[in-house]
Amino acid sequence: MERRKVATVRRPGWTWPGRWSLARQLLVLQAAIVGLLVSVGATIAYLDAERAADDAARQTVRAVARSIADAANIPDALAAPDPSRLLQPYAERVRRDTGVDFITIMSPAGIRYTHPNPARIGGRFVGNTAPALAGRTFTETYTGTLGPSVRAVTPVFGRDRRIVALVSVGITVRVISAELRQRLLYVVGVAGAVLAAGLGCSYLVSARLRRQTRGAAPGELREMFEYYQAILHAVREGLLLLDRAGRIVLCNDAARDLLGLTDASRGQPVAKLGLSDELIATFVSAKPRSDEIHISDTRVLVVNTSPVRSHDRAMGNVVTLRDHTELMGLTGELDTVRGFAESLRSQAHEAANRLHTVVSLVELGRPDDAVEFATAELATAQRLTDRVVGSATEPVLVALLLGKSAEAGERGVELVVTDDTAIEGVVEPRDLVTILGNLIDNAVDAALAGAGTRPPRVVVSARKDGGELVLQVADSGRGVDPSAVPEMFRRGWTTKTSGGPVGHGLGLALVGQAVRRHRGDIHVGHDGGAIFTVRLPLESR
Repeated sequence: MERRKVATVRRPGWTWPGRWSLARQLLVLQAAIVGLLVSVGATIAYLDAERAADDAARQTVRAVARSIADAANIPDALAAPDPSRLLQPYAERVRRDTGVDFITIMSPAGIRYTHPNPARIGGRFVGNTAPALAGRTFTETYTGTLGPSVRAVTPVFGRDRRIVALVSVGITVRVISAELRQRLLYVVGVAGAVLAAGLGCSYLVSARLRRQTRGAAPGELREMFEYYQAILHAVREGLLLLDRAGRIVLCNDAARDLLGLTDASRGQPVAKLGLSDELIATFVSAKPRSDEIHISDTRVLVVNTSPVRSHDRAMGNVVTLRDHTELMGLTGELDTVRGFAESLRSQAHEAANRLHTVVSLVELGRPDDAVEFATAELATAQRLTDRVVGSATEPVLVALLLGKSAEAGERGVELVVTDDTAIEGVVEPRDLVTILGNLIDNAVDAALAGAGTRPPRVVVSARKDGGELVLQVADSGRGVDPSAVPEMFRRGWTTKTSGGPVGHGLGLALVGQAVRRHRGDIHVGHDGGAIFTVRLPLESR
């Protein structure tokens, strides 16, 4: 038997409330709350008006009854042969003046002397009189000849303080209800106005919320938030969101790790987080910043800043951070290897020149001079090699010093390694390459810059001094301005004027970072040229 598919028919424009947008759900919720509050308020107002109308009626009938009972002409009229002839016109006049529905003056036995319907005069009063016969004025709601009414019954005392008559004054419930309906119309009008104002305000709030949330449903917003949180914590790049005042609005795990922040950093101004002035200036920059390199005590960071604007109004900045510490270390090692290759090329070039010299001497028939020349060159090279190899047990540092010596020699700079130099594996070789390599490069450049006044020369020494490793690089250049020393080990400081900004000002910053990582210090002195002295605690390894 063939199974037929049953199509689901949906009404046009209808969606399940669970899939309504947040704005629509909020509008319906607010409308329901406003309607409920207005209904409750109107009900309370109606009940209060009903109570007030009943209280007002009771006070009115009680006051009128007491006034009639205290009138001086009542006892005289009761003593007349026909009390009704005197009391009926008086009671009707008072009834019309006070607006009550009936005034009944009766004997203590309940026989009426007055009534709004003259035909009922002489009949028996319908209602309770016992409290009044006991000397009290009381009020009650009772159904009499004119229907349900709120009435007051009070005694009339004679000159001897005996009860000679009773007075009953009443207002029918129908009249009270008519007055209440008038009040109810006012209550309904006020409630309708409040309801309309509440719905209008709810619609405006809903419209604004719809624009802010772009019509998304609560489930969609929850999913977006969960994905957003997962992405923030999963990405390896650091992410900071700053408001217009430079306070941290959001900081993911990677950013906290790269900057050394805590969870309490959220909401704090970046200026109070202990970061460098250059990094803070990049974070709060009003202009975009792209791939700026910043060096902290332990890391090399690549920072991008993008200002965020909405409707031509600044909202804050989005900052991304990338850790390039390992990359810069590998770059330094690559530069070292490149330097080794360059030094080998230089040595090969020098060896070729010397070999041509030896060959030429032999061809000229001067073999003794050729042997003497070759022996002298070999001894010079061997002394340099023996000195470097004997002073350093770390192969990377041996290669570094030999390479830098050959490179300096090719550039016309004499590089001298002092006799007391002794470098053992007491500090991370990569950091020693960073420190010595950059200091020697800068010293060679400085010596060449001052070659017009003295022969270019660089002196390198390394030794243990107590519990410290002391590295010293001196050059024959012009020296360093003492006022520039505090800024020398920050990124961007350089005395070079050729070339672009990329690469310049980074070497000494990397030196400062490596020294700070080992809790050491750097001193810049002067003795004709500049003398850089680095002290590293040996227990920092």
